[in-house]
Amino acid sequence: MPPGDVRTGANFESLNPEQREAVEHVEGPLLVLAGAGSGKTRVLTCRIAHLIEHNGVDPNVIMAVTFTNKAAEEMRNRVQRLLDTEPSGMWIGTFHSMGARILRRHAARLGFGPGFTILDADDSLREIKRVMEDRNVPKRWKPQAVQGVISSAKNYLVTPDGFRDTASDPFTRMVADVYPVYQARLLAGNAFDFDDLLVKPVELFESFPEVLDRFQRRFRFILVDEYQDTNHAQYRFLELLARVHGNLCVVGDDDQSIYGWRGADIRNILEFERDFPAARTIRLERNYRSTQIILRAANRVIAENVNRKGKNLYTDNELGESITLIRTADEIDEAEWIAGEILAHISDGSDLEHRSFVVLYRTNAQSRALEEAFRDVDLPYRIIGGVRFYERREIKDVLAYLRLISNFKDTASFLRVVNYPRRGIGDATLSALLAAAHEADCSPLEAAGTARSIRGIAAARAATLESFFQMIDRYRALASQLRVHELLGGLIEELRLLEHLREEGYEGIDRAQNVEELVAAASEFDAASALEAEDLEEVGTVTELDLFLQKVSLVADVDNLDPEADAVTLMTLHNAKGLEFPVVLISGLEEGLFPLSRSYDSLEELEEERRLFYVGITRAQKKLYLTYAKRRRRAGDWMISSPSSFLQPVPEELLDERETDRYIDRVSSRRERGGWWERPWRLEREIVPGDLTYDYSVSQEVSELPELAEGVRVRHPRFGAGTVAALDGCGVELKAVIDFESVGRKKVVVRYANLSLEEAE
Repeated sequence: MPPGDVRTGANFESLNPEQREAVEHVEGPLLVLAGAGSGKTRVLTCRIAHLIEHNGVDPNVIMAVTFTNKAAEEMRNRVQRLLDTEPSGMWIGTFHSMGARILRRHAARLGFGPGFTILDADDSLREIKRVMEDRNVPKRWKPQAVQGVISSAKNYLVTPDGFRDTASDPFTRMVADVYPVYQARLLAGNAFDFDDLLVKPVELFESFPEVLDRFQRRFRFILVDEYQDTNHAQYRFLELLARVHGNLCVVGDDDQSIYGWRGADIRNILEFERDFPAARTIRLERNYRSTQIILRAANRVIAENVNRKGKNLYTDNELGESITLIRTADEIDEAEWIAGEILAHISDGSDLEHRSFVVLYRTNAQSRALEEAFRDVDLPYRIIGGVRFYERREIKDVLAYLRLISNFKDTASFLRVVNYPRRGIGDATLSALLAAAHEADCSPLEAAGTARSIRGIAAARAATLESFFQMIDRYRALASQLRVHELLGGLIEELRLLEHLREEGYEGIDRAQNVEELVAAASEFDAASALEAEDLEEVGTVTELDLFLQKVSLVADVDNLDPEADAVTLMTLHNAKGLEFPVVLISGLEEGLFPLSRSYDSLEELEEERRLFYVGITRAQKKLYLTYAKRRRRAGDWMISSPSSFLQPVPEELLDERETDRYIDRVSSRRERGGWWERPWRLEREIVPGDLTYDYSVSQEVSELPELAEGVRVRHPRFGAGTVAALDGCGVELKAVIDFESVGRKKVVVRYANLSLEEAE
């Protein structure tokens, strides 16, 4: 680990030369390429403290941005320890929290009120579904796909009008019809979705130069963590703020850019020096986390990528143990071996605890076999990436009540709770209410307040709706008088919510306990930490309830990771970023699984998969295990697997290669029957990425494979017609280099490519 924090009054002797150079840089753009485990958080916090104490910079003009609440809180605490005081006036937070904070002040300029609702992904999806139903969109189009396209458009700052101009096929033209209606409904409901928290501040800056000028003058020093994970909207937000003074310090690692699938653009960090020509670049290559062997493997793996700035991690740590590579028979064998190995370590008298171990996998589905194996041997574990606390049904129900109290216009929350607990409000009553609300140009809740006057609603149902309105209106008045936990406790008691949940049986008891935990979280909420006094002065009408709802809307899953819980951690490789463990086990290292088969469609996707493997390797402090299975059940069928091509660059001298007993038995059995099973795991070196790609889609048996030869015409279900240019290997390992008419040259594994021969004319 990096040396402990030192007081800024010292001369930073504990910083290495590169860290010190980054800390002492003051004016102008700065790019810090921080390798894994190189102490980047220390550099950021020391830099902030150095600006304040050694350069007389007012904390009020500093903005520090990161991606998780946990990282933001750690940064704030470290700066406070360094300065021996709270840096009052400095903004430290996530991009989304910064966006929400700016919008609380200025949302009115965009037609929104300060008490806006932040929709999570589920609420956003429900709204998109309603729009699609209202517009009679054919069932073949999935709302999740529409949501993904709209989110991507927002990440690239493409407006509904701009999207319509580029729509070129039936699906995108349908999305072009849904997108503007969806946005109009968000405006009518005084709501932003998660993407809007990035997009709307940019729109605000571009539409109102005086607002941009104010924030440019306010924040003269901007520091950004994990810059490689920024998307175009975040890039634009930063570029606008830093345009005048240029004091933008970004810290990141292009080799850990793993979120391209959700909009992160690696070009932001690769092209930083082009975007900011005066930029100074500093590389942090000294690693304080891992052993020399682990870093040698990581360096060799990531060197395979073409699109990178280039750096080579080194360490003064010990050489360390060899990396253990385990061949297993199937995923059950793999999971049982992992469980057994962890138990053996814990019981052998070592100082390792359950919390010392993490098992990483590419997809969430892989956790099933691991969970079963761990339960069989009573091995305690926790899963990161399952259902988050604030996404549980009972919690979302309670929060929907709070959101409706905060924002009368919140249609999504109204529809969620108007009949929960059951009040006898059926679809016919709701349809009449929604129609009346639309005609009166008001929210459904406001229409419920005059339900007796709405045609088509029975008197008893109208009385129920008006009673519901009065209850919400009463709590709305109380919101400015009560602490949020007092408001919440009173609401839960009036609804008899805990009694209703407990009536659901065993699961209901758990749900009731979760609701009680929500009340506890509300009682611990500190409004002062969520919004500074200056914000309260400007916004005025924001209540503690508004701020509590904003906080819970922005909680990330990894923020809930308890480092003190003594259990083995199970998580996807994406969730592991930013963490470290003494022992790391990466499972499922098989072609088609890791890397995923679809990643062979482009060099960019394949390189991102390799960066993900690099991230997994560099989580390990002392010991690294790599495992793969010879066969794995996928979509209900057993699939024969090959070792991941990502293993190829790892030098053999770094590896301790082993097989499980079941693996050996299965190989022997296959060989006795004359079947094929085993080949050396280290495959021949493939052609350089960029020339060829691969495709793994549908598996065929050897007997079904077409007879191929150079010059033969074939057809691929996705790439169309092409001509075989070269062949390599045989049987199930046969690969073909094919020149396709539509997409150019690609390399495919014939068994997975589902090729057919084209008949000669």
